[in-house]
Formats: sequence, C-alpha cells, structure tokens
Amino acid sequence: MLCYDPGLTIARAGLAMGVAEGFVPTLTPRILSGDRPGANQPPRHESDFVDRVVAQERELCRPPSPVHRLNEQQRVRHEALRALEATGRTGYPVAVPRDTSVAAARAAFASPSARTENGPESGPQSGTGCSSTPAVGDVVSVVGRVRAVRDLGGVSFAVIEEGGARIQALVRADGTPADERAAWRRFVHLGDQVSVTGPLLRSRSGEPSVAVQSWVMAATCLNPLPTLHATLAESARTRQRTLDLLTHPEAVYLLRGRGLAVRALRDAFVAEGYLEVETPMLQSVHGGASARPFTTHINAYDMGLYLRIAPELFLKRLMVAGMDRIFEVGRNFRNEGADATHNPEFTSVEAYAAHADYVEMRKLTRRVILAMARAVHGREIALRPDGQGGYTEVDLSGEWPVRTLHEAVAEATGAPLTPETPAAEVAALCARHDVAVPLDASAGLMVKELYEALVEKQTVMPTFYCDFPVEVSPLARPHRRVPGLTEQWGPHGRPGDRRRPGRHDVHGPEHPRHPRLPVRQAAMSLPMSPSVIPSMSPR
Repeated sequence: MLCYDPGLTIARAGLAMGVAEGFVPTLTPRILSGDRPGANQPPRHESDFVDRVVAQERELCRPPSPVHRLNEQQRVRHEALRALEATGRTGYPVAVPRDTSVAAARAAFASPSARTENGPESGPQSGTGCSSTPAVGDVVSVVGRVRAVRDLGGVSFAVIEEGGARIQALVRADGTPADERAAWRRFVHLGDQVSVTGPLLRSRSGEPSVAVQSWVMAATCLNPLPTLHATLAESARTRQRTLDLLTHPEAVYLLRGRGLAVRALRDAFVAEGYLEVETPMLQSVHGGASARPFTTHINAYDMGLYLRIAPELFLKRLMVAGMDRIFEVGRNFRNEGADATHNPEFTSVEAYAAHADYVEMRKLTRRVILAMARAVHGREIALRPDGQGGYTEVDLSGEWPVRTLHEAVAEATGAPLTPETPAAEVAALCARHDVAVPLDASAGLMVKELYEALVEKQTVMPTFYCDFPVEVSPLARPHRRVPGLTEQWGPHGRPGDRRRPGRHDVHGPEHPRHPRLPVRQAAMSLPMSPSVIPSMSPR
C-alpha cells in the first residue's frame, strides 16, 4: 500500500520502482547517475559466495535478540559474582555444608544455659559434635537467605532466614579468619543464600547467633531484595508471588496450611471408604457444568480438544462401571471472568456416592471440613480476617444449621415466602430491596437473586442452605416432597464464600442428561480455595 499526497507522487513512485527493477531505462543524465551495471554480470568464482549470501539472508531474517538492560544494583551484583568466581569460588555450588536447620539452631537457645561472646553464662558446654538438635556452644553449619546486613568495621552482622526461622551471623575480627572476613564484606549482599559454620552463642545484646568461622556462597542473588521489614504494595504482591512469599510470612503460612488441608481432605475421604481417581483433563466434549472452555489442539491426532471445566462426566462413567464411592482432587479450567471469587483455573474436589442422598453428602462435607481444620489449627476452628490485620476465631465444632432457601430469604426480607409464592409478589420483594431481576424472570430465579444479595454474602457462621428452585438447579433431582424444588444444598461460612453445591443427581431414562446411571447417587463438589480451607494465620 502506497500513501501519497500530491497527485503526481504515485506516478513518480511507480517510475522510480520501474527504474530500480530495470524495466524502465534511466532517464537521468549519465553525469548525475553514473555508470549503470551491465545486464550480464560476470560470474563469481568465489567458492563460498553462495554460502555467504545464504548466511547473510539468514542473519537478516533472524529477529534481533532483546537487549537485557541491568539497573545499577544488578550491575553491581553481576560484577561481584564475576569477582567471586575469579577467586576460585562459585556463586552456585552443587552442595554446601549444612548439618542442621536454622529453626533447630534457634531452638537450642531455649535451654537455660547459654553462651555469650565472652564465654559461657553457666554450666559446661557441649563439644563440637553436632546432631540435628544442637546445643549452645556446638559448631553447626546452617544455610539461609541473608535478609539484613550491617557492617560496623570490626564486626559484621547478618540475619539468616530459612523456613520462617531467623538467626544472626557474627563475622568478627577475633573469631573469623581475615580472608573469610574480607570475602564476606566484599561478596555477600542482601538476598544471597549462604552457608555459615561456627559455634552457637548469644551476642552481647543477647541475640542468638552463629559466630562465623567459615562461610560458603550457596546461591548469589542477582536482583535486589526488599529489606527485612519492608512492606510490598498489594499490586506488587500479586504480580510477583516470589517476593510476596519472601517478604510476607503470612503468605507462606497460608501455602503450608493449604498443603496440610488438602492432605487431610484426601485422608478423610479414604477413611470414609472413598477411592481417589484421576480423569482426563483434555476432553473432546466439555461438560459437567455450564462454562466457556479453553480450547487446544493435539498434534498426535490432529484434533481439537478442550481443557475440562469439571470432572463430572468421567466420574459418572466410573459410577456406571460399578465404582460406588469415588472422589477426585484436580484442576479445572473455565475461560470466563476473573475476580475475587472466580479464577480461570482452580483446584476442586468432586465426590460421588451410590446408594446415598444429599443429606448424607451434607454430613460428609462437614466431617471433611472439620478434619481439614484439625490438620491446620489442631482444633475445629476457622480464622476469619477482622479487617484490621487480625483474625477472629470461628468455632466449627457444633452442629451447622440447615435452612431452606425460602426460609432464609423470608427471614432476610421480613416477608413470608414459600415455593408457592406468586412471581408478582417475589418481584415486589426484589424491587423493595433494590435487587435487579429480568422482567420475565420466574419466581425461583428471583428467589435465587434475593438469596445471593441478602443471604449468601451476609452469612458469617457455617450454614447449609438447601432445597434450591428447580429453575436454577438443572442437574439436581426434583425434591421428593416439595414440587418446584430440588435436592441440593450449598455450604457458606463467611461473606464472599463461593462453594459449589452438593446435590442428589438426576438419573434414569426419563432424564436424558444421565440415562445410564443405574442407582441413586449423590455428589458434592468444593473448590480448594482459601474460602473453603479453614484460614491459617501466623501463630
């Protein structure tokens, strides 16, 4: 495409292109344009001419590599790494001395006998032999990240952190060899992983310390790390989860608590007689829920596939095959919006039981959550953030209330409400409480909207809400006694909870969704997010 302004520009451009390609003779005087190369060029006799042309073409077609620009702190750290390696050391060794953890070394100071820089306070000291539980005075080797450094000339201090435990490293003129001390002051920076070896003692200020006799660089940190007590902005914590885990112990506690909870969940299901299974994540037909899937392509079969939005369909095939109690913990993917309660990829647990109903699955859910709470906290509690940086304990040990959807909405609105309430009256309730609903919405749909606006977000104690309208529960079995409702429940325990429901599944030939399920079955599904895992605080 050519862009031009005057009318003659296009003609001039075309003429210039013709001359350049050799289709139009040169109209410029020879004195201005010089001699033109002849039409018949002499052959090139260089043997590597073609190779050089091909190499030139390949080089011109290769996109240039991005230039990695270093800031001043990064340049200083790269120079320090090169200088360290020039001395015969390496910035990333295969292994370093370590015979105990920082936490175990710190625990040694809980003993009443302690040693200061000037000698023991009382009692005889242990020898240099060190086990996994050292004593004060033992020579130990610990590894950790340098979180703070102070150089006071004759003595250097560093805070070594490993797994949330911290201990001080003392580099002294009278205790550390001169070459080790000089190397420490030159090469160690904030964020480096180091191994320090020396006896355990208290500093003059009483701080548990390792008097460094030798040290080894375990891993050089080439990027600047925030200082020990720095606070990251929420946006930085979200974008850089590594820094979040390094600078906020609460994030590490939450991650460890999640691991304990998931393991307890698996153990609880196995103890109840359930078998854990794994089903495909790549599926030719997506189903089991109403959501937009992610698409992908498998080259081996040259066919399009979907990342699963739920494991339901394959779990039900296993039920048909005769496996009566099964569960799966796995990832699901939904190509939809993302907010505080929804993530495009998430972990969930989905369980199915034959010869059971939604009441039994509701009781199972409570037992599983209590097992998770015991694993995380040691007792049946959950911790709810109080909005001021602290937590409020929630007792989970008692019986959890079970309320029907209509009862909860009636209490929230202060008006009588039953499954037989006409749609016009429910619409009036929605208008009175500023709940927007479509003009043609059914009574069941409007009750669900009232529930989400006035009940779900205001629930602060563990509660089961059950018997949802049939319009909003297409996969649940119709209620055995109340027309217009389904046998489905949803657990809630704090504002903002978004937990998937438990239900008595539809089945039988009259329900084309599940035509081959031979027995009564019930299902439950919970997303493995912080809202369902009993919160863990740094205690």
